[in-house]
Amino acid sequence: MQPFYLKIAIDTPLNRLFDYLPLAQTNRDQYAPGQRVLTSFGRSQKTGVIVSISDSSELKPSQLKPIKTLLDDEPLVSAQDIKLLSWASEYYHQAIGEVFAQALPKQLRGGALPKEQFETRYSLTLLGQHIDDARLQRAPRQASIQQLLLEQNQPVSGAAFASLDWPWRATLKTMVSNGWVELSQANVDDERSVVEADFEPNQAQQDAIDTVASSLEGFTAYLLDGVTGSGKTEVYLQLIQRVLALGKQVMVMLPEINLTPQLADRFRRRLAARMVVYHSGLTDSQRSQAWLKCRSGTANILLGTRSSVFTPMQDLGMIILDEEHDGSFKQQEGFRYSARDVAIMRARELDIPILLGSATPSLECLYNVQQKRFSHLVLPERTGHSTKPSIHLIDCRNKKTEHQLSKPLLKAVDDCLKRDEQVILFVNRRGFAPVLMCHCCGWVAQCEQCDSRLVTHQRQSQLKCHHCGAEHAKPRICPRCQQAELFALGSGTERIEDVLTELYPNTPISRIDRDTTKGKDAMQLVIDKVHQGGAQLLVGTQMLAKGHHFPNVTLVGIIDVDAGLFSIDFRASERMAQLIIQVAGRAGRESKPGKVLIQTHQPEHPLLQTLIKKDYAAFAQDALQERQQAQLPPYYYQALLRVNAIDERAVLDFLQQLKPHLNAIAMPQVTVLGPVPSPMLKRAGRYRYQLLFESAERKSRHYFLRQLLPRIDQIKAARKIRWSIDIDPIDLY
Repeated sequence: MQPFYLKIAIDTPLNRLFDYLPLAQTNRDQYAPGQRVLTSFGRSQKTGVIVSISDSSELKPSQLKPIKTLLDDEPLVSAQDIKLLSWASEYYHQAIGEVFAQALPKQLRGGALPKEQFETRYSLTLLGQHIDDARLQRAPRQASIQQLLLEQNQPVSGAAFASLDWPWRATLKTMVSNGWVELSQANVDDERSVVEADFEPNQAQQDAIDTVASSLEGFTAYLLDGVTGSGKTEVYLQLIQRVLALGKQVMVMLPEINLTPQLADRFRRRLAARMVVYHSGLTDSQRSQAWLKCRSGTANILLGTRSSVFTPMQDLGMIILDEEHDGSFKQQEGFRYSARDVAIMRARELDIPILLGSATPSLECLYNVQQKRFSHLVLPERTGHSTKPSIHLIDCRNKKTEHQLSKPLLKAVDDCLKRDEQVILFVNRRGFAPVLMCHCCGWVAQCEQCDSRLVTHQRQSQLKCHHCGAEHAKPRICPRCQQAELFALGSGTERIEDVLTELYPNTPISRIDRDTTKGKDAMQLVIDKVHQGGAQLLVGTQMLAKGHHFPNVTLVGIIDVDAGLFSIDFRASERMAQLIIQVAGRAGRESKPGKVLIQTHQPEHPLLQTLIKKDYAAFAQDALQERQQAQLPPYYYQALLRVNAIDERAVLDFLQQLKPHLNAIAMPQVTVLGPVPSPMLKRAGRYRYQLLFESAERKSRHYFLRQLLPRIDQIKAARKIRWSIDIDPIDLY
């Protein structure tokens, strides 16, 4: 028999496939790309995925080991998914084994055997529907179960019997053995009957639906550019119905876990479909089941966050990516991929449409529209009777404020609450105050592990670092001069909440930030409370800005916009513009008019003036021109090499030894900027430096990196540092 070799992707930082021999007494027909195998790797055992099968190996057979176990009879990863993952490894310069590991749920990564779970359902047989009344009178518990099943009139799960306040399992078992109740197996996410009828779309929505529906059989990237409240979700729903009617699946991606329950509920009310959700908040078992159901085709809608982009789909017909501008779609640790860009590539390879929705599109997407790579669909008006909110600036220069709340803003809050309406106050800083200072000696609470100040969290009487997570008890006296003259400087969500509690003691107040929404369903509980109506105050961070619908909110106050107007990051103005428009979009979403008040000490700032006098599109046009003149993305392509170590000297030694390698591969098409210290030099006890590579051509950038990255392993000082490469970085921190 002709010898053959298995090329296997194993979860390790080494960017290569590993050659293994097949098991003894097996033949080539038993192996296929996409199967998982258990391998002996160094002193441990690792699960890997067969990527290809070859007739040759660069190593001698005596140097190769056989695999230990073939885990799958059939490929778990399809040929199309292998192609996508291989592209992602190459594009992001990430070890191929780490990329494959990212695509598998933890249980399957660990070698668990895949098996879909089904739920037992109970229903009455024909005999069970006509049990003799006299018999039931002697068995009241059986009568109760019969009555419950008659009322349901469809197979039900065991959860349906939870309302019975007695041990029902033994009684049910007896009824099954008597032939009165029958068991069936059903998928946990079986189709639900539609509760709500379709809405009648307006003309702009209908045009968008018709445009996309006319090209469901091929690849097109659509940017659905709709103002807040314009009904983008309705467009999604009607397009999903059309794709499902073709017998295909749909992948819907969201930036945040907190948005998933709301959209899932809306989908269930409108779509007769089998839907699963996939995000990091699920258990390992739940993620595995969702993954398997999508792969088998049992589920026809996947609703997920960033990591769901790699979920296998048996017959994917469309990808929808909502809030495409959101930075949460970019993984910032480990395998630093953009779920948006991977989704676009996946749609291209599958020859299916992808719909990218946003009220504040990223400059990258708008640039692709300019270049005719994306098709531009516009929803210019809000749906129904709602209108765009009016936006006004409050000039805070030389004005006294109540812990950053100006008199005009407080008056507007008073008027709003008197009308039994709701108010959102946006503070993009959690905690009580960002600085704890001593009035006597000027001491400031600093994080020992980071170049940052500790944030006061008053409720817990703690100081926390929002960068490394360090926590300390809040001191009662100054550790330097021993005086009890410590005071908190500045305001976060917690302090604003306290101020509002004093000013409005009889008004319900909800705070929405990472501290208050940690628990399961915590965010949904707050949202449900808001939807109950009545005068309420909501205080929160940017979590408030993301896609939530609060029908009774008529006033939005942005407390401190100035911090986002000045930054060394060239993307800061884009993010601030998006944040302002998204937060403003929470106001006046029903028939009542909305108002947005922005407090600032920079009322003449060009960004604010453009957003108020014109709109986001005008800002984006100006910003694109500035980026082009400055030779910045999306006109240029970047890669960021980050280097860090506990000892700063180790980083500097490595960078010094890297210099001759950079000189050796220098090319005019690629500009090397740095090395320079990161904007935050020390973080989590490690000193951080970086090099930025820029090019007008993706091809040149990748060629340069393919020459550079293998050389890093040759540098002696590389053993004492950690490094990573970030392709298309969205921040320079």
